Amino acid sequence: MTTDHVELGVRPPLGEVPAQMYASVIRPERYGPPEKAFAVELVDTPPVGRGQVLVYVMAAGINYNNVWASLGYPVDVVSARQKAGATEDFHIGGSEGSGIVWAVGEGVTSVSVGDEVVMSSGVWDESAEDLRMGFDSTASTTFRAWGYETNYGSFAQFALVKDLQCHPKPAGLSWEESASFLLTGPTAYRQLTGWNPNVVEPGDPVLIWGGAGGLGSMAIQIARHRGGIPIAVVSDDDRGKRCMDLGAKGYINRTEFDHWGRLPDTRDTEAMARWTQGARAFGRKFWEVLGERKSPRVVLEHTGQDTIPTSMYLCDTAGMVVICGGTSGYNADVDLRYMWMRQKRLQGSHYASPRQCRQVIQLASDGVLDPCLSWTGDFSDVGTAHQMLYENRHPYGNMAVRVNAVVEP
Repeated sequence: MTTDHVELGVRPPLGEVPAQMYASVIRPERYGPPEKAFAVELVDTPPVGRGQVLVYVMAAGINYNNVWASLGYPVDVVSARQKAGATEDFHIGGSEGSGIVWAVGEGVTSVSVGDEVVMSSGVWDESAEDLRMGFDSTASTTFRAWGYETNYGSFAQFALVKDLQCHPKPAGLSWEESASFLLTGPTAYRQLTGWNPNVVEPGDPVLIWGGAGGLGSMAIQIARHRGGIPIAVVSDDDRGKRCMDLGAKGYINRTEFDHWGRLPDTRDTEAMARWTQGARAFGRKFWEVLGERKSPRVVLEHTGQDTIPTSMYLCDTAGMVVICGGTSGYNADVDLRYMWMRQKRLQGSHYASPRQCRQVIQLASDGVLDPCLSWTGDFSDVGTAHQMLYENRHPYGNMAVRVNAVVEP
């Protein structure tokens, strides 16, 4: 290391690693709303260990997991890592990004210094016993979300990743576009294609919650590419029209319904009748948009508590509700009568395998998948971007911030 640090956007000589770097940092004493929790600081550049890669970050994607990190809820990520032996008293988030390989550790052969890469968010111990026994990487007990459960994510001049997280940058995309889709894209892809036999097939109706968001915008395109008929759920007509521009058959405005939330007690006949009336009205709207009386074969979920009861009610016999989050809460109720009598499936899904990541990157490289980058900020806007997510006032599609990338004249 020959310099203390360089300014954002200034490239040191290729392969030369400054002793310190700028990072957008969360500290426990600042836990709270994202706009106050994040602050740009100078911190030590992390050393590169065996199997690791240091990436000079050009741009970073914005995702909800670092809203949780900023709040310190539902997990205090700093405390959790310290209990596991980590010494850092801060968190550098960012679970996807694009950049240039700047240094490689011992044993790394898959990338070289100077390679342009995108970084995926799943990380695990390749020597773990469960992986040696044939488990999928995302099911390993060692699987962690990089930049949330681990430190040194993409909200910094340099990100520390494992070599398995590095993938070729799509040549036709900008740094900002490349940074924005490799969390939501593979997550949606796995939800829709990874759970045989409940995968999207030609002609399958697909219900997609939050269709205008990052995950939903990816899911609409993937479902359509596979021949499915995506129908989006949105909060206003403008977002619905954007979903249709992406390939949705139509949309449902959820604000027209008021039965959301946890199921009433099944013994409360009046309350159950009111809830059922609302769920049936939602189902009739789905039929109207679809143009025929067919239920969704797959329901893509991430909202959780407010919507799971409706999703499970509406899902087709032998169909699947597949969920990757719980942004409205974690206590989701299911009427088991519909689940067992109609043989419905409620499937958890967590990110994606490296192969699925590569498949999504190929779709983007081929122009089949639009990253749907709708908002780009500067490095100082990391907190602002997460605050928009926190307050549910973010734009449609995906968001990113420039780190070392500069605005083209």
